[in-house]
Amino acid sequence: MASAALSTPAKAGTRAPAVPAWVWALPPVALLALVFLYPLALVVQQSFQPDTGGTSIQPYADVFASEAFREALWTTVWLALASTAGCLVLGFVLALVIAFVPFPGARAVSRFVDVFLSFPSFLITLALLFIYGTVGMANGLWTDVTGAAEGPFRFLTTPWGVLLAEITYFTPFVMRPLLAAFSQLDTAQLEAASSLGARAPRIIRQIILPEALPALASGGSLVLVLCLNEFGIVLFTGAKDVTTLPMLVYGKAILESDYPGACVVAVVNVLISVGLYGLYRVVSRRAGA
Repeated sequence: MASAALSTPAKAGTRAPAVPAWVWALPPVALLALVFLYPLALVVQQSFQPDTGGTSIQPYADVFASEAFREALWTTVWLALASTAGCLVLGFVLALVIAFVPFPGARAVSRFVDVFLSFPSFLITLALLFIYGTVGMANGLWTDVTGAAEGPFRFLTTPWGVLLAEITYFTPFVMRPLLAAFSQLDTAQLEAASSLGARAPRIIRQIILPEALPALASGGSLVLVLCLNEFGIVLFTGAKDVTTLPMLVYGKAILESDYPGACVVAVVNVLISVGLYGLYRVVSRRAGA
């Protein structure tokens, strides 16, 4: 009886074995595989299946040998690099003004940057079309003042118009981490440097810029990845002579019905994006983002 009584609490205190952690990971992994990995696998599979049938690397050979692919790759790279450089410069200057130049409404402008990040890219492009388009406000004002038949602003359908639209849209993606970094900057250093006679350019170069470099690297890496995959801005500007990799995928799949070729370009674009995203994660981790 005593031994039975002593064993009762032990039985009552026993718990069911814990569920292994990998079991809880199965539902999200299965959902990810169904929604993303499976379609991606189909794209990769289609890229090795030419229209003639069978499995071959001929679609890759045909795409890599085409002049259109090389031009699209070059256009994508230089537009992404130029847009990223423009966003870094403009974002750094605007973040400096918002963070360190006192003016009414600075806090509201900082909050608007957060709201701006949620805007779709085509909305910014449409706004630029209303201003600088062929029948936009700038050309309309020019014709009204000068009496000319047409206005001089016709750059939106060129690579420069795409570049302007991308810099306009992606600059807040650089400003956001910069404003966060500036908010953590020790203002005592700035006051001490100013009291010792250091002027604004020297303070920016020796104190602010070193603190901002991780945020600049993080924001720049993100913008570079986004610019490489941007489709809406190029499409809505109507720049017919500007063909990027996403536009080439669209053209081959929708206009030419060359699905193997479109899948090859898509695979190349994904590989470039994943590589740059890995770089972005490394930079963000070192920056503490």
